Amino acid sequence: MAMTAVVVASNYLVQFPVQGMLGAVNLADLLTWGAFTYPVAFLVTDLINRQFGPAAARKVVYAGFAVAVALSIVLATPRIAIASGSAFLIAQLLDVTVFHRLRDGRWWKAPVVSSTLGTMLDTALFFSLAFATQFAFLGYHDAFAVEVAPLFGVFALEVPRWVSWAVGDFSVKILVAMSMLVPYRIALGVIGAVPTPQRG
Repeated sequence: MAMTAVVVASNYLVQFPVQGMLGAVNLADLLTWGAFTYPVAFLVTDLINRQFGPAAARKVVYAGFAVAVALSIVLATPRIAIASGSAFLIAQLLDVTVFHRLRDGRWWKAPVVSSTLGTMLDTALFFSLAFATQFAFLGYHDAFAVEVAPLFGVFALEVPRWVSWAVGDFSVKILVAMSMLVPYRIALGVIGAVPTPQRG
């Protein structure tokens, strides 16, 4: 239920740009509110993994994947649906695997490493599959997304617009993912699943 709520919220909020300026950077050109809710999916997966193990966590990922694909088919183009579903599934499964391998270390190590790697993979897969010209065979081609423009609209380095979107999206997701350590630690105390670091 928690994963479904996160996926539904993120698919809804991705429609709304963040209004505001950060120096000379127009945030509405880079971010949507979905970037703030999506990292909670890693928190859900990690807590399930910690309490019930990787097999249960994978089941939650598959359920979230099914919801994500269904919503994307209704709300987006087939190419965006493919990009969204693929990125979600592969990144979350990576998170489950990495978290499980690091679960016996300090309480923060598994969620930090797994969510960072998962977020990197999710961002790279989604934005490249959704917008890069190399994947235009997947469907609708967004000409605006591939136009070359200054990074974030202000730097001298020129890149396709989708690269600025990806970097901005990743930056916010990492900040939110790190802030999720607070509820993660609180939840560990509640469920009594704080790991004991191995000595070695």
